[in-house]
Amino acid sequence: TLKDQLVNARHAQTPAIERRYNDVIARWQKLLADSEGRRQKLLLLQEQYRQIEDLYLTFAKKASAFNSWFENAEEDLTDPVRCNSVEEIKALREAHDQFKASLSAALADFNQLAALDKQIKAFEVGPNPYTWFTMDALEETWRNLQKIIKERDTDLEREERRQEENDQLRKQFAQAANAFHSWLTETRSAMMEGSGTLEEQLEATKRKATEVRSQKGHLKKIEDLGAAMEERLILDNRYTEHSTVGLAQQWDQLDQLCMRMQHNLEQQIEARNRSGVSEDALREFSMMFKHFDKDKSGKLDHREFKSCLRALGIQLSDDDDTEFLAILDSVDPDGDGQVSLKEFMTFMISRETVNVQSKKEIKEAFRALTKDGARPYITRQELLNSLTKDQAEFCMKSMPPYLSAAGHPVADAYDFQGFTDNLFMA
Repeated sequence: TLKDQLVNARHAQTPAIERRYNDVIARWQKLLADSEGRRQKLLLLQEQYRQIEDLYLTFAKKASAFNSWFENAEEDLTDPVRCNSVEEIKALREAHDQFKASLSAALADFNQLAALDKQIKAFEVGPNPYTWFTMDALEETWRNLQKIIKERDTDLEREERRQEENDQLRKQFAQAANAFHSWLTETRSAMMEGSGTLEEQLEATKRKATEVRSQKGHLKKIEDLGAAMEERLILDNRYTEHSTVGLAQQWDQLDQLCMRMQHNLEQQIEARNRSGVSEDALREFSMMFKHFDKDKSGKLDHREFKSCLRALGIQLSDDDDTEFLAILDSVDPDGDGQVSLKEFMTFMISRETVNVQSKKEIKEAFRALTKDGARPYITRQELLNSLTKDQAEFCMKSMPPYLSAAGHPVADAYDFQGFTDNLFMA
């Protein structure tokens, strides 16, 4: 070095040169030491800021995820609680319980955010440049979540009570509706399967009609229950397939059936008394009609009507429906596609009754049955010889005894003229 050269040359200022050299070297060493100290401080600060940067970024990411979770939870928890069944509200309760059970994980995330915030604040630095979420805001969010959860608990409990009440109302309606429908079905079947004489059937029908009208109160109870369900917006009932409107229609149909059957039986009795058609024949017609009335509606469609006629011995062609269509024109004039019991009985009675056009023709028909074809009366034996047993018995029962010009009864003689006069007067 220059210093060594000067010292080796025995320079006159060697001591001063050595002092000066040592001083420079000392200052240089101090500069190096200060520079290293500065470098170490900068490296330490760099590491601190790297840690702060990592903390900022970690907090920002976790805060954003926590806030997104909260917003989704808030949307679910504030969704209006409105169910249609007990099962639905129970499913909501189960989902809510599962959510509350998952809060431990959310609480762990929240505590991690609090720990991160504490670490950041320990460095005494400014606000996080990567997010606008602060720990104070997140703490408010967490407190708000607890409040929303309690409100949700209250809403779910209230809705569960409402659905339990609705379900009880469904059961009450179903019990009453099912029982009423069973009664309607049994009553209709009993009416369609009536037995006994026409008079006995008529009395039984009258009793059933009274019973049907007495059940109006039960229908009113069902209607009240139905109105209560509508008021509570209950639109379905898994416990029954019956509705208030349907049951009311069926009751009304049953009431009308009672009136139709009563009127029909009265007509049959009148027809029997006037036409001579036997009660056995009328009963056979009625039983055959009921046999083909599979749905107990009191009416036959055209296919059932055709089968019924064939069962009664009326010959109808399979290839040509001309005769059957002619019968339909008279039995079902309005063409509604159905034949009522009244229409059927009227048709069958007309086939059994002699087709006469006037009182004179009837008198001449009876007169032709007498021995000489000219007597004003007919005998018992002549009636039996010319008519069926039922017809003869009807005539003998209905015709007054024949009186001679002197007013004395003629043995076994019947006044067919008086009978005919009375028949047409009726």
